Amino acid sequence: MRPYQELLSRLRTQLAQLGIVHKRGRLEIPKPSLVWVGNKTILRNYMDYARVLRRDPEKLLMFLAKALATAASIDGERAIFIGRKDEQSISAVINRYVNDFVICPVCRAPDTRLERVERVYNIVCEACGARSVARGQ
Repeated sequence: MRPYQELLSRLRTQLAQLGIVHKRGRLEIPKPSLVWVGNKTILRNYMDYARVLRRDPEKLLMFLAKALATAASIDGERAIFIGRKDEQSISAVINRYVNDFVICPVCRAPDTRLERVERVYNIVCEACGARSVARGQ
């Protein structure tokens, strides 16, 4: 049986090979995998973001499209944006979404869900039980 530290370092190496670059505690945000076809930007690993962040893909796409000031659509596991967008701008918008709609402002845990009360989204933390108004509205 292998020692714990050896197994842990092997796991970190394998995660690095998969392209996971940004880590917030337990929340690991994948690196955007982009392809440009003509005047369109295709985010090939879009559904990975929705799964990791535990958010509705349509609402996440609506936020991204609004922040990037473009039209967008979902095509299977990928998202298509009109216009050429670079990796840094998409990463910045996703990080802003994480800060505004995913991370609990009280305990900084990523274990949250969104609840809509009338026209306002609340972040409900499953770790500490706090209820906070989402900042990005």
